[in-house]
Amino acid sequence: MNTLRLSRSTIAWFAIVVAMYVGFTLVASAHQNPRIDVAMIMANNLAHGDASLDEPPGRLDTVTRDGRAYHVVGIGPILPSLPFVPVAALWPASRWITSLLVGLLAAGLAWPLAARYGPGGAATPWLATLGAAGTLLLPLATQGNFYYLAHLEATACLFAALVEWAGRRRGWVAGTFMGLAALARPTTLLATIPFALVLLADRERRVRGFAGFAVPVAAAVGVIGLYNLVRFGSPLESGYGLAILQSDALIAARQAGVFSLRHVGDNLAILVGGGFDTRARFPYLIPSRAGHSILLTSPALLAAVNAGFRDRTAQVLWAAAALVLVPLLLYYGGGGFATYGYRYIMDVVPFLLALVAMGARRQFGGTEKILIVLSVAFCVYGAAWGAANGHF
Repeated sequence: MNTLRLSRSTIAWFAIVVAMYVGFTLVASAHQNPRIDVAMIMANNLAHGDASLDEPPGRLDTVTRDGRAYHVVGIGPILPSLPFVPVAALWPASRWITSLLVGLLAAGLAWPLAARYGPGGAATPWLATLGAAGTLLLPLATQGNFYYLAHLEATACLFAALVEWAGRRRGWVAGTFMGLAALARPTTLLATIPFALVLLADRERRVRGFAGFAVPVAAAVGVIGLYNLVRFGSPLESGYGLAILQSDALIAARQAGVFSLRHVGDNLAILVGGGFDTRARFPYLIPSRAGHSILLTSPALLAAVNAGFRDRTAQVLWAAAALVLVPLLLYYGGGGFATYGYRYIMDVVPFLLALVAMGARRQFGGTEKILIVLSVAFCVYGAAWGAANGHF
């Protein structure tokens, strides 16, 4: 009977999440001009054996090689558009459909993540709601943007990997999902290190567990390297150091290095202290296009500290979060220009959400619930703002 009630509550919860995601997506798509996005163009070209953008050189975030333009975005955000290649009539809508479906997949996985890492019971819908509607997952999923799609894919795959890790802990399953996350966001590769070390330390399952984990991760690295080789002539060249930029601020920042200690201060300033801009008409206070503090988007993530540092699983999650955070803070691109919040932090959020759920086993009271309510309010606002105004 308890299982039935849980099943019904889960279905009801997800129905509300679907309605929210679909609603914001419909409003956003109605306010923006229909167009075929870059991911769909590249998917069509890739299906015909061409990795270029098939457009004249000079477009934002492209690298010109042998007279052809190649976009720097990885292969991950292109893959969901491949099924649309034979149906040209759906090309303009493909960006909205892929973002919505991948976003809903990630949102749905927030429930088993909360259930596996949290205390269960009444805390689960609270924690699941934080993951689905109290993080940037919501505003990113409803914008139909292929830059954002990379974050959605990585989040969904990391959620799946973490659910497996807290369950049967099959190395090949966790490794496959973490490898897929890396195809979308290569920075997440660093998160594989602490998980691999745990598998290596397991004497009973060392060979099978570690090998099963390492093979799909290595395969993902190979795919990333091959795709870079085809586009830029080197498996180690991502293109971000060569790409065409149109923002003077970003051009100046990149001159200090794609990754540099000089960027850490500015990135921390946005991540922790970034705020809003003002304008002369209503609503007067508007989100900064440069991004703003995680405390103004998902303050409930602060509850991750309740998980402590002594538990082995908590140590792995903290290590993964810290390792992924390093390149984000060193990167010249800030929080992800022209976006709500600090979207790059989504590479870290899955680990923090698992920690928040673990912390709820120790403490889950009024303070934590208020923080979740605030997080949902901030992110719903972000989705509403994006639906009405767009970001790109």
